[in-house]
Amino acid sequence: MTIPDTVPVLGMTWNDLLFLFLAGVLLGSALLVVTLRDIIRCGIALVAAFGALAGIYVMLGAPLVAAAQVLVYIGAIAVLILFAIMLTQAKNAPVRLVFQTQAVPATIAAVVLAVIVALSVTATDWGEVGQRVATATDALARLLFNQYVLPLEVVSVLLLAAVIGGVFLAKREDRDA
Repeated sequence: MTIPDTVPVLGMTWNDLLFLFLAGVLLGSALLVVTLRDIIRCGIALVAAFGALAGIYVMLGAPLVAAAQVLVYIGAIAVLILFAIMLTQAKNAPVRLVFQTQAVPATIAAVVLAVIVALSVTATDWGEVGQRVATATDALARLLFNQYVLPLEVVSVLLLAAVIGGVFLAKREDRDA
């Protein structure tokens, strides 16, 4: 038995349904990042947003960008943020963040930005932009690991040194007290 091209009840393709699901997860988790009070949960929602974005990249036919999204943003940035939060929180600090007083101006700015983006998207002639483009990941990998291997390794060592320095600073006890 084969799966039909369209979802029987909804009448849309499976790709469209998957995109709507990933977009909903992305928007929902992005809203949770800025509205949750617990900063650890905000970090976990950030990881979910990055994961949904990686799924959208895969659907667009850019697996290398999706892999970079997972490795760099989920594997490094988000985890580093979570570790930094967990290591640097004082024991007597409040566990939950207090809401900021700029909620109304931020809402107005977000609505204005959303209107500008919507107007820009509707006024643009997309042409062939919406079609999937085959990516030459093998050529990019050869270039990255042959010609630019030294800068890649230097950046990785610098990131490792930054993580070790952050852990050292976070674990250092207050000697003045």
